[in-house]
Amino acid sequence: MDKRTFPDISPRAFEHPLDRTALATLHKITGLDWVARRFLGAIGEKRLRLLFLASAVRVSERQFPALYARYREACRILDVAEPPELFVAQRFFANAAAIGVDKPFIIVTSSLLEMLDDDELQCVVGHELGHVLCGHALYTTLLLLLLRFWYAFLGLPGGAYALLAINLALLEWSRKAELTADRAGLLVAQDLEVAQRVDMKLAGGRRADQMSLEEFRAQAAEYEAGGNLLDGVLKLVLLLGQSHPFPVLRVAELGRWVESGGYDQILRGDYPRRDQAPRTSWVDNVKATAASYKESFDESKDPFFTAVRDFGSSAAAAGADLFNRIKRAVTAEDEGPAGAARPRPRRKRR
Repeated sequence: MDKRTFPDISPRAFEHPLDRTALATLHKITGLDWVARRFLGAIGEKRLRLLFLASAVRVSERQFPALYARYREACRILDVAEPPELFVAQRFFANAAAIGVDKPFIIVTSSLLEMLDDDELQCVVGHELGHVLCGHALYTTLLLLLLRFWYAFLGLPGGAYALLAINLALLEWSRKAELTADRAGLLVAQDLEVAQRVDMKLAGGRRADQMSLEEFRAQAAEYEAGGNLLDGVLKLVLLLGQSHPFPVLRVAELGRWVESGGYDQILRGDYPRRDQAPRTSWVDNVKATAASYKESFDESKDPFFTAVRDFGSSAAAAGADLFNRIKRAVTAEDEGPAGAARPRPRRKRR
């Protein structure tokens, strides 16, 4: 079956609003962009590319040809005119990444290659192309190097605190960026089950014959709604050190995007083009994020958020009731008995 293509699609078409604001917040960290581009552009990107050029296999028509064909199709679907270099690296963990500054490249580990079928693997490379199109590779590379060389900053005055703050900001952005890239992967796969199956395998391994996507979706719903108030707080704490959202959260988020109609809208060809995408201010991004958070907050079944929401509703109702009582009391005092208008006091003549 021929897949739909999206000529000249702007990354804003599938960009998650939480990713947009998290990235805008990173831009506001003074000097971060300059350090990232100057340092990584001069040293980090070249070093990393040479590392993979020396120790991994570059995908081409003659090396991993099946993956290469799927990759070229993914580039055609997302209208990527100059496909980034794609490497397969021998690793014991299943992962993929898009790194670099001026010329990002993509890495897929051998374990991931063995775990996924062809459709799922194409979804993954579409995911990584989404990172490239959205300009995520710069900060992904920065996060990678900061995590690897964090000790070099400990000798600087205030270096540990500055690094911790920047690292937390990068991790928060990274989790939101994954939601955007997941949407790009779905646009390439054009099958929600394929995209969600990738997350299920990342959680449970390669034995897909022993797993049920339907049960995994139910597990995602249970995670989002189950537990008590303490569980809700612990969920937030557990995410703080993670660079990726948990697989169940990604499954649920993709389902919500499809249900919202955003995915079908792009399939119909109704999406912003690269030369038409409007430039929005940081304030506009914050408003969009607030709306997205509010929607998720209102729809969440998590006990922690439900309690906060119910408390807020009760507080608002109590405040409104109190305000109405005061208003009625003041009105009654002004009108006098039986609703009669209260006479105005006469001014004394001097």
